[in-house]
Amino acid sequence: MNKKIIIANLKLNGNVKYIKKYIEILKKYTYINQKYRILIAPPILYLYLSNLIIKESQIKLVSQNIDKNISGSFTGEISGEMLKDINIKYVIIGHSERKKYHKENNIDILNKIIIAKKFNIKPIICIGENIQDYENKKSKKICKKQIKFLIKNNNINILKNTILAYEPIWAIGTGKNANIKHISKIHKYIIKYITSINKNIIKKIKIIYGGSINKKNIYNIINNKYIDGLLIGKSSWKIENFIKILNIIE
Repeated sequence: MNKKIIIANLKLNGNVKYIKKYIEILKKYTYINQKYRILIAPPILYLYLSNLIIKESQIKLVSQNIDKNISGSFTGEISGEMLKDINIKYVIIGHSERKKYHKENNIDILNKIIIAKKFNIKPIICIGENIQDYENKKSKKICKKQIKFLIKNNNINILKNTILAYEPIWAIGTGKNANIKHISKIHKYIIKYITSINKNIIKKIKIIYGGSINKKNIYNIINNKYIDGLLIGKSSWKIENFIKILNIIE
C-alpha cells in the first residue's frame, strides 16, 4: 500500500527525557497502527539518541537541517556525510523559518538539495507564499516560481524522489488555517505543473501539506486525494496531542 506520510517537526523543543518518552510512546502506537508512515524531526542534537531508541520500529528520522558543504570551517553546521553516518534518510530543506531567521535563499536551498541527494537523503522541500501573495491571489504563481527555479538551475530530475511540502507561510505557527479548498487547489496545480514538464517524475514525488494543522482540520486534509501527507509543527510537540491527531486520522 502507498502509505501517506505524517511528519512531526519538533523544532527547537525537548531534552533527553522528553525525546525518550516521546519515541517510546510513539513506538507503541506505530506497532499497533501501521496505516501511515510516521517520521519525526527532533532537534539535531538528539538525532543520534533518537536513532538508538527507534530500532525495531516503523518510525523514521528526519534532520531539520543540512549544510551545503560536506566539510570544513563551518561552525555549528551538520553535513550530509554526518547524517548518512548515523543513517538519517530524510531532511527538511527550505523551511520558511530557515529563510526568515537564517537568510537562506533559493541558491542555498538548491545546493542543500543537491548535497542531500548525493548522500541518498530524501529532501523534504518546503514551498509556499506569504500573506500578501495569498491575499493578492498569487499562491499558484509563487509556488510555481519556487519549483521552476530548482528545475531551471539544475534539471527536472532535481525533483525525483523528493517530498514537496506546501506550507503557506501565513499559516505556519499562526493559528490561521488554509481551507481545504485552497490547499487542494494548490496541490492539484503543483501536480499539473510538474506533469506538464515530465509525467514520469511526478510519480516519484510526494506532495504533503503543513500549516497550523490541528484536531479540527486534519481529517479533511489527510483524506484529500491530492495530499500525500502532513508536516505537523506545534500540534506534534506534545506526544499526547500527536497521538490524538494520529487516532483521528486512523
